[in-house]
Parts: sequence; C-alpha cells; structure tokens
Amino acid sequence: MLTIWIIFRREVAQYFASPLAYLIAAAFLLLTGITFNNDVALSITVKPVEPALIPDLLAEIMVLIAPLLTMRLLAEEHREGTVELLLTAPIADSSIVIGKFLSAWAYFTFLLALTLLYQFILVNISQPDIAHTIAAYLGIWLYGGATLAVGLLFSATTENQILAAFLSLITLLVLYFGDSAGQIVANLDVAAILFNLTLRGHYAPSFSIGVVRAEDVVYYAGVMAVALFIAIRLLESKRWRG
Repeated sequence: MLTIWIIFRREVAQYFASPLAYLIAAAFLLLTGITFNNDVALSITVKPVEPALIPDLLAEIMVLIAPLLTMRLLAEEHREGTVELLLTAPIADSSIVIGKFLSAWAYFTFLLALTLLYQFILVNISQPDIAHTIAAYLGIWLYGGATLAVGLLFSATTENQILAAFLSLITLLVLYFGDSAGQIVANLDVAAILFNLTLRGHYAPSFSIGVVRAEDVVYYAGVMAVALFIAIRLLESKRWRG
C-alpha cells in the first residue's frame, strides 16, 4: 500500500503541474457550465431541471477526456526511459499501475466534485430529485473509472502518447457505440447482449434514471479490473524483456 501511495502522490502532483490538465479542467467546466445554465433557463418556462444533466453529459464526453488524461501515464515513462528505473526499484508492477490509475481517477473525481456546485445552486432555486442525482453521480464516477482504466491500458502499450490516446479513443468509441450494431441485428437477444457489453448500456437504463443496479456496478468494476490486469501483465513483460 505504501508504494501505491508513493506512485499515486507523485502522479497527482504531476497532474496539477501540467498545463494540459488545467486546459482540460477549463474546457470541462466551461462545457458543463454552459450546459447547466441552458438547462436552468429552460426550466423556468419549458421543463423541469434534469437531475442527471451533468452526469449524462459526461457519459458522452468521457470517451474524449479519458484518453487525454491517461495517454502520458505509462507512455511517457517508456519514452523518457524512466520506466526502467521504476522496474528496477523495489516496487511491484501492480503498485505502479494501480497508483497511476488511482491518480487519474482522483483527478477525474476532483473535476466531478467541482460540478456539485451546480447541485447546490439547484437546491436553492428548485426541488431537484436528490436520490436521482446521487445515483447518476455514482454511475458516472464508475463509468469514468472504467474509461480511465482503458486509457491506461493503451498507455502501457506504446511510448507514443498520441498513439496511446488514439487507440484508447477508438476502443472507447466502440464500447460506447457498439450497441448500434444491435440495430442492424434481427435477433433481439443478440441485440440485447451487444447493448449490455457497452459503456452506456450500463449507465443509460439505470444510473441515468436514478436506479442503482448491482450488475452495472459489477460491469464497470470488471472493466477496470480487466484493463488494469492486462496493463500489469504488459509492464511485467517489459521487465522480462529488459
């Protein structure tokens, strides 16, 4: 646990020292702020406020944000040769991968926590469904963790950060839009299976509408576990090749 904490603390410090992280945060808050403001304006005359507004937005854009947040985590270590130093240090490969993953998830959690300001505003101007909001935020937190784990996996495959971001972007797009294949499949059972394999297949029908299902929590935890397991094996192969 100590080595995980050391890696985690080091990576979190790098996030808050990176101009890219601040640019991502600024774009993130600008987009969520505009979306929230528009929804509040509509709620005055057109419709009630949407409890899952911000989480639903993030469910769409995390396929873009996650590759940017994770592309450097291991790819940069490979490019600069510092991965050899990590591998020769008395640190388990799993500690390196888990520490880096938790740092990315912590940064995403920080960004997500900033959007809670919108919920405090809603409480003062309307009567939002708090339980619905909590379920949606829990869902997008797990959803975000899954996308970040996939991004870290591809960062472990190459020393090129751009390539790592591109590969994770393509994979996340497939995981997000993969259920669209079900629309051209005549078999309803196959279509349902395809939908249940996708990221939004475990968010839209449950967390987004205020329902927390164990199967959806297990799905996102499973994506994280599998992606991190493969990343650890890739790092171990680097150790043996070295």
